[in-house]
Amino acid sequence: MADSPVNASVADDASDETPREVDARRAVALVVGVAATVAFVVLRTVVALGGHEPLPIDVWWNDLMVATRSDPLIVAAWVPAIVGGTIGMIVVGLVIVGLFLWRRRPWDAATVAIALVVVVAIGAPMAAVIARLRPEDSLAERVATSFPSGHTAVATTLAVTLGLLLRRWYVWTLGALWIVVMMWSRCYLHAHWLSDVVAGMLEGIAVATLVWAAIEAFRDRRAVAAEGAS
Repeated sequence: MADSPVNASVADDASDETPREVDARRAVALVVGVAATVAFVVLRTVVALGGHEPLPIDVWWNDLMVATRSDPLIVAAWVPAIVGGTIGMIVVGLVIVGLFLWRRRPWDAATVAIALVVVVAIGAPMAAVIARLRPEDSLAERVATSFPSGHTAVATTLAVTLGLLLRRWYVWTLGALWIVVMMWSRCYLHAHWLSDVVAGMLEGIAVATLVWAAIEAFRDRRAVAAEGAS
């Protein structure tokens, strides 16, 4: 009987001294990562050309969030905002990394850790430099670090990375749902404009796919080198 994707991944992580088949998804991940990067740059340029003011679609979406505001939905919106905040994602990230290590999948643990560090290292300074103002009626943060949305970028990075590592349709489905809920949450709390959360999603897709592809390529080269030395 053929090994399941999970068992195969465990075997891959257990030793890089055996030959590894090149993952066909790597080329797709590279294309998606580059496309997301280009789309992010285009959106960043559009926002910059507009003087970092909200785009017409941003204003329309924010007005829609105001029109549908209710106390129960505000409470619901705070759940992903808190879970996906700095402390929440540190805890979630450490738990996931720990679970991969417990399952003897150190490379998967490293992939998650590196992807999360990279997305924060890119997004946080960028948001501070761009210094785009948040909606005036923000119920959450008020610091001028609106573009891109850090919550959305981290949520997307984690969801896409887990999807690539675990290779399960339900992981992708739950991940996509988590991203959409996070984007809605940040807009419903008026912490971000719509273009901010779209930019965060694009950043997360780019980081997750490119980091995963890079680590896969490194592992393949390492396996080939080990095989040649044996």
